[in-house]
Amino acid sequence: MKNRLKVLRAERDWTQADLAAALDVSRQTVNAIETGKFDPSLPLAFKVARLFELSIEDIFHDEGVAG
Repeated sequence: MKNRLKVLRAERDWTQADLAAALDVSRQTVNAIETGKFDPSLPLAFKVARLFELSIEDIFHDEGVAG
């Protein structure tokens, strides 16, 4: 699954560690999500969306779906 997490994080000048702390996950988890190696659980996706004040669809999208 593709996502805009790295861009959104960079716009706020947050490190992966900063984002990980805000989401209560490890930095490695943030890295894996950003690189597409790990898809977040639905509760974590909602947490990310709330943090950035965006919809889940604005952050994450299936690679098979245009948008």
